[in-house]
Amino acid sequence: MSEEQTFEQMLEETFKQIHNGEVLDGEVIEVRPDEAILNIGYKYDGVLTRREYSNDADVDLTEVLHVGDTMTVKVMKVNDGDGQVVLTYKRLAAEKGNEKLREACESGEVLTAKVTQVLGGGLSVVVDEAKVFIPASLVSDTYERDLNKYKDQEIQFVITEFNPRRNRVIGNRKQLLVEEKMKKQKELFSKLNVGDVIDGVVKNITDFGAFIDLGGADGLLHISEMSWGRVDNPRDLFKVGQELKVLVKDIKDTKVALSLKFPETNPWIDAEEKFKPGSVVKGRIARMTDFGAFVELTPGVDALLHVSQISRDRIDKPSDVLTLGQEVTVKIVDLNAADHKISLSMKSLEKENNLKEIKKEEAPAEEAPAEETPVAEEVPAVEEAPVEAAAVEEAPAKEAPAEEAPAEEAPAEEAPAEETAEAEKEETE
Repeated sequence: MSEEQTFEQMLEETFKQIHNGEVLDGEVIEVRPDEAILNIGYKYDGVLTRREYSNDADVDLTEVLHVGDTMTVKVMKVNDGDGQVVLTYKRLAAEKGNEKLREACESGEVLTAKVTQVLGGGLSVVVDEAKVFIPASLVSDTYERDLNKYKDQEIQFVITEFNPRRNRVIGNRKQLLVEEKMKKQKELFSKLNVGDVIDGVVKNITDFGAFIDLGGADGLLHISEMSWGRVDNPRDLFKVGQELKVLVKDIKDTKVALSLKFPETNPWIDAEEKFKPGSVVKGRIARMTDFGAFVELTPGVDALLHVSQISRDRIDKPSDVLTLGQEVTVKIVDLNAADHKISLSMKSLEKENNLKEIKKEEAPAEEAPAEETPVAEEVPAVEEAPVEAAAVEEAPAKEAPAEEAPAEEAPAEEAPAEETAEAEKEETE
């Protein structure tokens, strides 16, 4: 009995003693997708589950561990009841990761990690199995409506708060973006001048204009500077992400005013040649007021058609006779290219057209006597009608026809009077 106890004692002594929380090295002797078996130099082998290997619940251990690999692990439980030692790798790595995070918080070191989760209030990243939370307000220097685009992406950040006891480790990406933007902004303004034409990207679109990323600063492209013509909605012209060449119109501190109205494309440059007073042109009703309508003669050139110049008839307001988008023919009454003003008239065209119609109607009236002279010459022939009537009266043989004849030939007796009156009228004229 004593010899047997001595043998057991001797066998026990061949294995090292381990304790909960102890850190030791082990060799992988078997690997399955969800767990690995390690020889840790103890009488029982150690079991490392997928859950205790990584925070990634989808990891396949056969892809990251191989038989013969040596790794450092931590003992969670010496005996799980089945004669196995429960091991953890991620908790030991997290402890090392927390130490790295603490140092980074103190030094301001920039860290890079992969986004493992998109949460309701921000992003979760893992540094050496230590979790870091980045609130939504610290993800970007602008408001981010949808954070899902960061899923599985590697991002850079700094640690601004480290409190592992409260499980509170806060990362900040916004700080890096702001610092980078300030650096680029300084470089941009050192070489930017009014009148420069530079490249930009549409960053945001509003009802009053579009904000253009100039690579260090955002410039405002106001709706009034988007075109020489009228723009009702900026979203009809641009899309977020669209690349543009823009003109620097003004710079005040860090504010940049932009324009797409390049001088060489100004439609007023040749206005004096295209819109000479007295010329007749066509245009489209662009907008209306109580005092008149503005007619777009060409994109960027609007002319005023005053309410008094719309028609010879009295009109209270332009909308009574005109509609937006209607095409009209107008006459250029006055031009002031320097002030970008053109006055139009439809009434003068109406008057000119009436005069033309009158002249056209009068022209045949002057020639009428020459054409109708033969009619006047035929008058004597009509006067012979009584002779025919007398011949009718000389036929008494047939009584019935004799009685009806005067009734049928009555018009013949009246014809000379009517034709004579008409001929006299024409001669008088």
